[in-house]
Amino acid sequence: MSDTSADEPSAVWHTVDDLVRWLDRESALPVEQERLLRILKLSEEAGEVAQAVIGATGQNPRKGRTHSWDDVHSELCDVIVTAMVALRTLTPEARRVFERHLERVAERVPAAPGGEVPARAVREAPAVGEVPAPPGGEVPAPPA
Repeated sequence: MSDTSADEPSAVWHTVDDLVRWLDRESALPVEQERLLRILKLSEEAGEVAQAVIGATGQNPRKGRTHSWDDVHSELCDVIVTAMVALRTLTPEARRVFERHLERVAERVPAAPGGEVPARAVREAPAVGEVPAPPGGEVPAPPA
């Protein structure tokens, strides 16, 4: 797997690419079924977050506290990784799609009372070997 660095967002996406290649290699399912299952995996992971929160707060009186907040953090990370893998499975332009979406979300945040505007995602030039997005930001359909 790729080495990741918090200072280099592209390293995260390289790791996601490695995960997708590994999953593709290991899968015996038809491509379309594999895509759908990777998307459905998000529901499973979200359920694990809910289970960890219930366990961390002791909301099930029969079980008591079964998880820590570190467990919740870990499960949230699993949701993020699973979503990144699912997005990358659907499009080779996953990083660009995500960054543009994050920018649109950030633009909806109103300025703070002091006039501060939330930090916006920095759009970087495409990395060597990356294909720039077509005009209008349309992402081509994934290959069959």
